[in-house]
Amino acid sequence: MNWIAENWGLNSEIQRKILFSIISFALLGLIRYVALSFINKNIEQVKTKYNWRTGIKNTHNALIIIFVGIIWIELFDSFATFLGLIGAGLAIALQDPIVNLAAWVFILVKRPFEVGDRVEMEGMAGDVIDIRFFQFTINEINNWVDADQSTGRIIHIPNGRVFKIAQANYSVGFQYIWNEIPILLTFESDWKKAKVILLEIAQKHGESVTKPAKKQLDEAAKKYMIYYNNLHPVIYTSVKESGILLTMRYLCNPKKRRVTEHEIWEEILEVILENKDIAFAYPTQRIIHNSLKK
Repeated sequence: MNWIAENWGLNSEIQRKILFSIISFALLGLIRYVALSFINKNIEQVKTKYNWRTGIKNTHNALIIIFVGIIWIELFDSFATFLGLIGAGLAIALQDPIVNLAAWVFILVKRPFEVGDRVEMEGMAGDVIDIRFFQFTINEINNWVDADQSTGRIIHIPNGRVFKIAQANYSVGFQYIWNEIPILLTFESDWKKAKVILLEIAQKHGESVTKPAKKQLDEAAKKYMIYYNNLHPVIYTSVKESGILLTMRYLCNPKKRRVTEHEIWEEILEVILENKDIAFAYPTQRIIHNSLKK
């Protein structure tokens, strides 16, 4: 390196350090390019490919910081002086980025969520699609779209928010959610018959996940205090002002909530059409005219 600098006429120390920095950037960039090309050609699984690509990019960035630091550190009187100056400057000017970087380490180590998980925080919900040094990105669901489906927007959230607010994770531990569908029937309906029919529909769509859910629950119970007496679909009965409310409760995959609800509602509508003694209730007014005889 010194021979290159001398023959290129770089007599200044700063000029030589600039040259060495450029060479470091070029070599590390080339290594990164080759590694990413290899990953893209030889790994097909999306999540595995993403993890490798992210690891390579993070390693590249870390090596850049180390190499450039080694090259330029001699301009300072001592390593302690260098760290002192850098630490003081960062603490004042880069408080938020430092917190975000620390949160990035926390996310990687403690794994409150990872790529592919569905999370919710501060009223924002979505699937985690990227985690970087200073922010993570989610593919938004809900908002103006119903039933946990994508809006098409992506949201970037600073990593430091994980230290300040609660996060709901749909995918960690017990990886299923309870969904409820309320069906309001008239008081004149045969609600007992309707309850039997609705339970059959719920079992048809919800019973298939009961066995894998029970297995996951047993694993989650080793780490969390999670316990359910019953994982099977159930129909609850209550009375409202407008009629008899039958609430269908069943387990489903959080990313398939709208699909299962759609299929269940179509079967419920068919049942109502086929059974004349079962009818939906809706707000009505009954007016009684009293005629006064003179």
